[in-house]
Amino acid sequence: MKGLLLSIGGLVVAFSLALGLNSALAANHSPSRGATVAVAGSSLGRILVDGRGHTLYLFKKDKRDKSACTQKCAAFWPPLIASSKPHATGGAAASLLGTTRRSDGRLQMTYGGHPLYTFIKDTKKSQTNGENVDAFGAEWYAVSPAGTKVEKAAATTTGGGAPAPGGYGSSGGY
Repeated sequence: MKGLLLSIGGLVVAFSLALGLNSALAANHSPSRGATVAVAGSSLGRILVDGRGHTLYLFKKDKRDKSACTQKCAAFWPPLIASSKPHATGGAAASLLGTTRRSDGRLQMTYGGHPLYTFIKDTKKSQTNGENVDAFGAEWYAVSPAGTKVEKAAATTTGGGAPAPGGYGSSGGY
């Protein structure tokens, strides 16, 4: 009897986890009403975030204003979808915001000409687990308030051989 109860308990836990994951995935794919882009601090410095505070990324495979991330890629890197006019707040430049039509017909937000994405493994505000990941044919980078990629700077040393303070920076361009 005890074994049966443990088995049933295990099934309930597994079902609850699966249901929670499906809900989280559905939330990542639902359109943002009045989608917002803001600036927040992170381990990489100042980066763009969505209305939930999650890091926004650019995909090096994208061509200006055109997403190359569809199907399975978009399941791991959900596009930032807007169902109404996007808003810039907290240091983000409204002049750099735009939208592009995806192959499925939805409008994806852009910043500085880069289609914007979140990363499924970023579950907390300002996490940058997707930074410099090479997946689906190119690299992914957090987006700076200037609309350029943010990446870890090469480690430099001071005269005594110790790493220089900081260690992070942003680089321009695509």
